[in-house]
Order: sequence, then structure tokens, then C-alpha cells
Amino acid sequence: MKQAGDRIPDTVFKIRENDAWTEWTSQDLFKEKTVVLFALPGAFTPTCSSTHLPGYMAMSEPLRAQGVDEILCLSVNDSFVMNAWAKDQGVDDEVRMVPDGSGHFTEQMGMLVDKDDLGFGNRSWRYSMLVVDGAIEKMFVEDRNQPGDPFEVSDAGTMLGYLTSRNANRKMAG
Repeated sequence: MKQAGDRIPDTVFKIRENDAWTEWTSQDLFKEKTVVLFALPGAFTPTCSSTHLPGYMAMSEPLRAQGVDEILCLSVNDSFVMNAWAKDQGVDDEVRMVPDGSGHFTEQMGMLVDKDDLGFGNRSWRYSMLVVDGAIEKMFVEDRNQPGDPFEVSDAGTMLGYLTSRNANRKMAG
């Protein structure tokens, strides 16, 4: 599993935009930016739709005020599903939806989990991370020893708390 100090995987994401296929690379998403990425098991699933994504949407301005350039929502779903979910959730420009349809990024992160028991196949474990110019600074990974789909540390409030403390410490030191 990737951890703080590691570089994010070099991946190509297949995106459907304006009725045409395009690609985003890890470089496009992370180079020379401060990025919050949160990953979740699936679009349209209960916790993801009721709390995880809406929390980051609601806290996008405070996160950006702490120096975040972009907020990414990643799931092992295809671009059609992620686009439909974004529309259903009313996502505008506060969060960018990133489909990891084949799970390549998620697998390289060490976060791919087997959810065959639910009929989902391979999905992402729930986590969030702060990435600065392609390097992971901080990760909040849900406890893999808990049953089900825990949601205790990868939320927007935890990330905002980390950023606020980090930036306050930097001001005091500088």
C-alpha cells in the first residue's frame, strides 16, 4: 500500500466528455498542484451518495482556502457511471470526478479490494489523501479490519482539520 512520501501511480484515465473520449494522466491531475483525492467503493452507493461526496462538495471552499487547488473523487466505475452520478448529485466544479474504470490506479495504490460477496467485483477501499506535486503528503485510510464499509477518517472534515493544523503550524514556524 502506498503511504506518505510515495509518488502517486502513473496512470491514464479514460474520460467521456462532451460525447467524446479523452484521457487524463496522473501528471495532468497532480503535477504542480496541491490535490485532495478521496476514493470510495462506488457511485450511487448509500454512504458515498449521502455523505462522502456531499461532504467534500460542501467543504470545497474551506478546503481551497487552505491551499487545495483541486478536489478529486475517484471510484472504480466507468466514465458513464461517474458522469451520471455527478449529474445526479449536482456536482459542478467543486469536485472533479475521476473514473478508474479498470482499477489500475487503485490497484497501484494498494487499495483494490474484492467485493464479489456484494456482486460489485473489484472496488476501491475508502480513503482520502493530500497530494502535493505528485507526492503523497498524508493519507486517511479506513480500517481494513472493520467489517463492512467503514467511514470514519476519509471524510472532508478530517481532511480540513489536517490542512488547518498543518497550515497553522507552518505559519508559527515561518
